Amino acid sequence: MAHPSAVLLAAQLLQVLAWPFLGGSRIGGALLGVIGMLAVGSAVLAVRRTPVVSRVVFLLGGPAMVLTLLEPLFPTSDPVVLVSGLLHAPFYFYVSYAMLRYLFHDEEVTTDEYFATGAAFTVVAWGFAYVFAAIQVVWPSSFSNAGGFDHTWFELLYLSFSTLTSVGLSDIVAVGAQARSVLMVEMMVGVFYVAMVVARMVGLTMMRRR
Repeated sequence: MAHPSAVLLAAQLLQVLAWPFLGGSRIGGALLGVIGMLAVGSAVLAVRRTPVVSRVVFLLGGPAMVLTLLEPLFPTSDPVVLVSGLLHAPFYFYVSYAMLRYLFHDEEVTTDEYFATGAAFTVVAWGFAYVFAAIQVVWPSSFSNAGGFDHTWFELLYLSFSTLTSVGLSDIVAVGAQARSVLMVEMMVGVFYVAMVVARMVGLTMMRRR
């Protein structure tokens, strides 16, 4: 695969665009989740082919894949949603760590690393969305908007992207102390990502052109 990070980024963005049309059905939601998990797993194995990464991806990704299938079938089951969040969040965070190592492993910037910059960002947003889903189960009424306190995973993903990019466009507000603390951590992650990863990529690109 020439550009695995490009495949991952395209799959993540396709999920975002297709979710309003397919996420409402059980089969559609499960299909989108499985496609996303397969894209993430294959991409991280392609960019970081080490035994440790492979083991972690399979150990975390396997059970998470099962929950990806179960969650659309039992969307109102708190235990399923909670376990899904507790499995998906560390999986996506580890994938983002592996991709950041891939970005920082040398001083040369490749085409795939440009795509990896965007893909790692979306993976972090996915991870925090699952953290929010788990928080919503453990501490109900943690997030609020005009529609109430109970939010779908896609709405929490929207909140995650709004927070990570620091645009603040989400109409969902964190009202619980636990939710606010995690939201503040995500704000810091978003700022540091731009300051460290994006700035480094821009600097290396300018050096190569010189």
